[in-house]
Amino acid sequence: MSDALPGPTVLVVEDDTVTRYAAVTMIGDAGFSTREATNGNEAIRILDREVGIRIVVTDIDMPLGIDGIKLAACIHRRSPQIGIIITSGKVRPKDGDVPSQGRFIRKPYTEDQLIGAIRALLDPPQG
Repeated sequence: MSDALPGPTVLVVEDDTVTRYAAVTMIGDAGFSTREATNGNEAIRILDREVGIRIVVTDIDMPLGIDGIKLAACIHRRSPQIGIIITSGKVRPKDGDVPSQGRFIRKPYTEDQLIGAIRALLDPPQG
């Protein structure tokens, strides 16, 4: 058993099981702790009860009324310190849809793109 502390926690919000599993695996293999949600409503419940989530990776196109754009806006309003990565293979966000402390990654994304975006949000350049 390792005594190493787990890395920052990343919440993956994705309704497609295969895509969610792949993202969680990539993120976990990179040393981050992960949580999972299948839709925006579930993500908000997790964020309300868990402290320490630093990044949310969300798909745009999700069921139950709260898509990734609405979820990102809600998170940014309530917890602007949480970094947000929005993903989609179908929809491209409009100007202003991605919060200032956020990124957009087009699907299918690579592990390098996803982990690079997470690290960039956790360690923004100092200027």
